[in-house]
Amino acid sequence: VPVFPNNTIETADIQADAITAAKIADNAVVTAGINADAVTGAKIADDAINSEHYTDGSIDTAHIADNQITLAKMAGGTDGNLITYDASGDPAYVATGSDGQVLTSAGAGAAPTFETPAGGGKVLQVLSMHTDTSTSSANVDWHATAVTLAITPSATSSKILVSFDGQMYVQNTSGDGGYALKIEQAISGGTTSAPDALHTRSNVNYSGYYTSVANGQFAHRTALSGLVAPNTTAAITYKLYFIPYNANAAGLNGLGGRSTLTLMEIDGS
Repeated sequence: VPVFPNNTIETADIQADAITAAKIADNAVVTAGINADAVTGAKIADDAINSEHYTDGSIDTAHIADNQITLAKMAGGTDGNLITYDASGDPAYVATGSDGQVLTSAGAGAAPTFETPAGGGKVLQVLSMHTDTSTSSANVDWHATAVTLAITPSATSSKILVSFDGQMYVQNTSGDGGYALKIEQAISGGTTSAPDALHTRSNVNYSGYYTSVANGQFAHRTALSGLVAPNTTAAITYKLYFIPYNANAAGLNGLGGRSTLTLMEIDGS
């Protein structure tokens, strides 16, 4: 076997493909000995590269497949927070609201927030009654009926929707005739009034029904409703009244009818 002095074998003396892996010392190949772009994917062992070998910021959107980031891979946040975008288009949090608040848009250029919804319009309670009791008279005066119902508002800001539906009749054999209706409001410990919203018309007594023709006895369904603001938390009693006009008789439920009164407390805050 020939013996060569140290450092006498040069690159030109080595045949192509003559050096095998067994002739390369362990850890002898350093970074400077590898050409740029010389290591292909086929030369990298499976599962050999982990996060410590990635350059910070080197993984961009193009290298992440669609639908690959799961909830478990997202950074932790605050319970109840929502993710939105700020005015710059960057991700941002919507802070957790309080119980009963709703997510409210602040318009373009601003993140939404949780806010307490505006009050008003909510039905707080509903009461209703009906009666078959008839009431009639020919006297030109206001006559109370059996249509009556009480309600106690839960707040002074509440409004009361009063709704009557019933059978009214008129008997006029000699000429024209009619009647008017009103619903009185009596506040316990306070005043009794006939709000204009609960009156067919306060200056004539044929505003509820009128006919210019003598027609004997005539019955029909009629309604009267209105929204009032009594401004109290005391009990309020509503009662229906009628007044005849030029009639032999007029009244409520005179021909086997039934009448109802419904009260609804509406949140006015």
